[in-house]
Amino acid sequence: MKFTLSWLKEHLDTEASLGTIVETLTKIGLEVEGVENPAETLGVFRIAEIISAAPHPNADRLQVCQVNAGQVNAGEGAPLQVVCGAENARAGLKTVFAAPGAFIPAKNFTIAKGVIRGVESAGMMCSPEELGLEGDSSGIFELSPDAPVGASYAAWAGLDDPLIEINLTPNRSDAASVYGVARDLAAAGLGKLKGEAGAPIPGKFSCPVGVKLDFSHEDAHLAPLFALRLVRGVKNGPSPEWLQKRLNSIGLRPINALVDITNFMTFDRGRPLHVFDAGKVAGDLVVRRAKAGESLLALDGRTYPLDESVVVIADDHGVESLAGVMGGESSGCDENTTDVLIESALWDPNNIARTGRKLGIVSDARYRFERGVDPAFALPGLELATELVLQLCGGEPSENVVAGHVPASAAGIDFPLSEVERLTGVHLDPGEMAGTLEKLGFAVARQAADAGRVHVRAPSWRPDIEGKADLVEEIIRLAGLDRITPVPLERESAISGPVLTLLQKRVRSSRRALAARGMAEAVTWSFISKARAEIFGGGAPELALANPIATELSDMRPSLVPGLIAGAQANVARGFGDVALFEVGQVFKSDAEDGQFVAAAGLRRGTAKPSGAGRDWSGKAAPVDVFDAKSDALAVLAVLGVSAGAVQIVPGGPDFLHPGRSATLQFGPKNVVGWFGELHPRVLESFDAAGPIVAFEIVLDALPAPKARPTKARPKLELSDFQPVERDFAFIVDNTVKAADLIKAAQGADRNLIVNVGVFDLYAGPGVPEGKKSIALNVTLQPREKTLTDSEIEAVAARIVAEAGKKTGAVLRG
Repeated sequence: MKFTLSWLKEHLDTEASLGTIVETLTKIGLEVEGVENPAETLGVFRIAEIISAAPHPNADRLQVCQVNAGQVNAGEGAPLQVVCGAENARAGLKTVFAAPGAFIPAKNFTIAKGVIRGVESAGMMCSPEELGLEGDSSGIFELSPDAPVGASYAAWAGLDDPLIEINLTPNRSDAASVYGVARDLAAAGLGKLKGEAGAPIPGKFSCPVGVKLDFSHEDAHLAPLFALRLVRGVKNGPSPEWLQKRLNSIGLRPINALVDITNFMTFDRGRPLHVFDAGKVAGDLVVRRAKAGESLLALDGRTYPLDESVVVIADDHGVESLAGVMGGESSGCDENTTDVLIESALWDPNNIARTGRKLGIVSDARYRFERGVDPAFALPGLELATELVLQLCGGEPSENVVAGHVPASAAGIDFPLSEVERLTGVHLDPGEMAGTLEKLGFAVARQAADAGRVHVRAPSWRPDIEGKADLVEEIIRLAGLDRITPVPLERESAISGPVLTLLQKRVRSSRRALAARGMAEAVTWSFISKARAEIFGGGAPELALANPIATELSDMRPSLVPGLIAGAQANVARGFGDVALFEVGQVFKSDAEDGQFVAAAGLRRGTAKPSGAGRDWSGKAAPVDVFDAKSDALAVLAVLGVSAGAVQIVPGGPDFLHPGRSATLQFGPKNVVGWFGELHPRVLESFDAAGPIVAFEIVLDALPAPKARPTKARPKLELSDFQPVERDFAFIVDNTVKAADLIKAAQGADRNLIVNVGVFDLYAGPGVPEGKKSIALNVTLQPREKTLTDSEIEAVAARIVAEAGKKTGAVLRG
């Protein structure tokens, strides 16, 4: 939202400085994005008069001019000599002069005294282009004869008007106008509001064009009110200078008086209007849903196909305008318009938003209607627009035609004033709080029975006020957020306990662990398409968004993995096929209070193996496999204090994983905490992705909390002075035996000496009985007191074989 300081002061009687206004705007929640003050860059340029202009003695296209920039009038010296190459430089011309030391903004250089072709030049005469202004730039400025020599050009031309830009939050539709901003500043004590709408303008005749709201009872909310007025005998031409200046200042191009009035009303009062050329309208106007197959050539020159979800304004010829979004070209006003229909209406915000998104139209009218305009100003806005048309274009007005009615205002709020201190910690005087609401336009009724409670009714221009918390926000933003006493968070201590919750610690630790494994963190949308949500176990109706920002972002995500797949594919499309991504974020299983969880997920594609495991013994890059995903999952569990032996790894996972290359992580059948594995080819096909892709996901909320244990001194790092001993064992076991069970059996043979057991080979085929497989283990023995003898090593090996046979039925392979 942009406006100039002078425009603001048309509605706000104030002596406050620009700095104070800017500071106050941000303070009350209308954050200032920037301030452009042309006076700061153009203030050095002066109005000058060329006294004489003679040909340059050494250049055909240059002239030597004697220039009065005000110093002659003041009796301070002789005219200045300036060499100029502009063809329109001539004696008697009043123009814009830059003295040495002036910075030329559009050319990015500073003027200095110089010698041009042997002739000294003490300054420069400027063109509009050189000052960054619009205008004829074929030569230097040609100002009117009455321009005061020596005066500031910016001040004389009205260019010393600062432009303020504010950033509006979606709920503050009331501030999407200069009048609305002035109203807020007046409530904040910066002046007095002025510029209220005038008295209704009586019609001279009945409007010949009727209006019909053609909706069922269920659809009546789509257009609660439609008002129309004819003004005949208008003369439509260029807008007056003041109106063109207002529009130009905020970047709008003036078109003609009738159109400019509607644009002015949109920004000045937050009341979008539309004007039809009455001579191009056939019959009465009907407000209805569009029909399948209809289309509209809009004012932007594009043709839009319509359907029944779009509300339109039509006549006997067909659709003439998209309700609340954009008008049609066929009924637009031009220089030949003599009779104009002025429309002021109310539209359903949700429908306007859907229409704008569906058709891809962004307009100033849509911006305001989809956020909610002041319903009570619909008819006064029509009167004010009529007044401007009569002033600028002449004509004779008809009576108003009104279909529908202004919706009833929302019910009031029973508001205990103590809510302000309860929610903000700020103690304010009851009179100050009630007075603040009244300054903002709220109706406040004090209750005699309870002095600490009032009944508040929001003004018509504040559709965002729904409850007590909204009233607290209004009071505290005007009272000043600086009155809230800052309370620092308690640091960790023996009394207060840790600052971070267990879940926050888990989130932080998971991020660090996965980043350390060579994975890049991704932040993806919390929304995915319904089809993809269903693949990953979601897609329930209660998790569908009522107002999605795009059709492919319609449902809350049940897993982090769909977003990671999309991220991996984006990298593949750019030539980076070996991708390792992770994300820690929220997933959604239901709309219940306990249906939202925090999960950690990772994905690997191509040859993006964990750090240090990218190549095998042959030196060739190996593709990722299920064991890489398992390693990532167990690494996360390890940093969260869950050992690999504590969690159950059950073969097989969700349907979106490869059935033979996946597993489920659980603490019993009723406490499934995650999964890992290779994504099913069917899932990859639905994402148009090429594999292999492996992934894992762990629900951090579902992990059991660590048990409180007495604090123990951390054990010292122990390094043995003796050489470790490694032995390999190959066992024949049933196909149903898990390698993890065989490892546990081997570790249990001697927990003091055995420090590591790993699988290095798995074989099934010739030489191994049917229904059996061979699992080869590498066992590391680490003596601590003395070097092991051969007999001692053989004794440990015998115990390993015995434990393996006892626990798993394993037989040493011959």
